[in-house]
Amino acid sequence: MQFKAWITAYNASTSPTQVCFIQFCLSASFRAIFRISNFALYIRSDDINLPRMKSRAEIILSHLKSLRLEEILGLGFIIVSISSAAYVNLNPLSNQLMDASVIRLNLTRILLTTALTTGIFWLIFTRPNSPRIKVFRDFSPYLIILVIFMNYHDMISLLNPNDIHVSLAAWDASIFGIQPTVWMEQFYQPWLTEWFALAYVNYYVSTLILLILLYRRGQFQAFRSIMLFMMVSYYIGFIGYLLFPASSPYLIISNLYTVDIWKDTSLISKFVQALVSLSPSRVRDAFPSMHNAITLLTMMMAWRYHRTFFWIQLPLAISLVPATVYLRYHWVVDIFAAIPLLLLAFFISPKLENRWQAFKADRRLDLESG
Repeated sequence: MQFKAWITAYNASTSPTQVCFIQFCLSASFRAIFRISNFALYIRSDDINLPRMKSRAEIILSHLKSLRLEEILGLGFIIVSISSAAYVNLNPLSNQLMDASVIRLNLTRILLTTALTTGIFWLIFTRPNSPRIKVFRDFSPYLIILVIFMNYHDMISLLNPNDIHVSLAAWDASIFGIQPTVWMEQFYQPWLTEWFALAYVNYYVSTLILLILLYRRGQFQAFRSIMLFMMVSYYIGFIGYLLFPASSPYLIISNLYTVDIWKDTSLISKFVQALVSLSPSRVRDAFPSMHNAITLLTMMMAWRYHRTFFWIQLPLAISLVPATVYLRYHWVVDIFAAIPLLLLAFFISPKLENRWQAFKADRRLDLESG
């Protein structure tokens, strides 16, 4: 009823076509997500000729138990982030500062990510034994992270609008006596910008390449360990974004810069600029630095499981630390925060996995739900 009241209030400033689109997005988003556990309707009893319908509790429990730890955690983050994004874009009190065109674009994003989420979990629930689906499932956490990230900034603006980037800037200044991103302007060279841009964008593919190499070798246990550590690290990072929302230096202290570090650069740098510009200016994803956390994780795992890949990646991995500051995407304290994040991920990942496996093996829950 409350959503209907919002849409009624929104009618005064929105065309009938836009209202229909909003209603469609809202309906599709929430129906798809909250009915994602209802794909399997029947289960056979001891007598194969006597089918019986599963109760709702049995359906939900059986599907929950079929998920891996990173999948169930990801589904929880997706539900919260998409629900928050829908609220922010449909509530007149939240979206009054946004243009109608921006709202339409955001609702399209919500609809598409909901459809993607539904597709991912539909395949997991209905085709668990297909070899092709197994490969898709093994790498699907990357899609889960994409869905969460595309909607997470709306959740942060809703749940914690208290930005801390001014404090981060003050901490950087108090530690170094100057803003490090400003200080690094003296080293500007087009070739250096290119190299640092390459190191920055390498983050998006380096872990994936390592995982593919291990997968092709048949080192599935190592693959699963890295994937689990990586996903738990991301989830901790998302919680960090929520608790400590902060934007990048290039958005906050742009008035202090006197050097155009992107001048006279070529394709790689322009690609990085275009990639970063895809994120809305209200994104709060600076603290902690997931670039540095995930890259450090990748290098640690590469040293353990694929030494050749480690040596190939080492120059870019080392360069990433100054790159995130030189390119003005992170405060230095963001980088400091990446280390305890990774340590926490290493500490809790095995414990969470053991608890999840124990939950899946607990037959008492099956009897209670039946």
